[in-house]
Amino acid sequence: MATDYDAPRKTEDDSESIEALKERVPDKMSGSVDVDDSDNPGGFDLPGADLSDLDLDVVVLPAQADEFTCVNCFLVKHRSQMGHETKLGMVCLECDS
Repeated sequence: MATDYDAPRKTEDDSESIEALKERVPDKMSGSVDVDDSDNPGGFDLPGADLSDLDLDVVVLPAQADEFTCVNCFLVKHRSQMGHETKLGMVCLECDS
C-alpha cells in the first residue's frame, strides 16, 4: 500500500489545546536570558590576549594499539589511515599523496 508522506499526520499530541502548548514553550517576551558560560569563564578573548591565568584541565590518553603517529604531520591517526611505512616510521594517507 502506498503512503503519502506529504499528507498531514494526526497523532494524540494534536489533540492538546493551544493553552497547553503555550505553557510548554517559554515566553519570548519575558526578558529572561539563559546564559551558560561555564565553558568560557572570561567572556570573549581577543587574539593575543594574556591567557596565563587560566587553568585548563586536559586528559591525555596514552597511544592506543590501533593508532600511529604520522612522522610527517605528527598527528595521531587510526591504522586504517596509514599510507605507507618508511624507515623513520608510518606516514598517513594525507601526507602520502
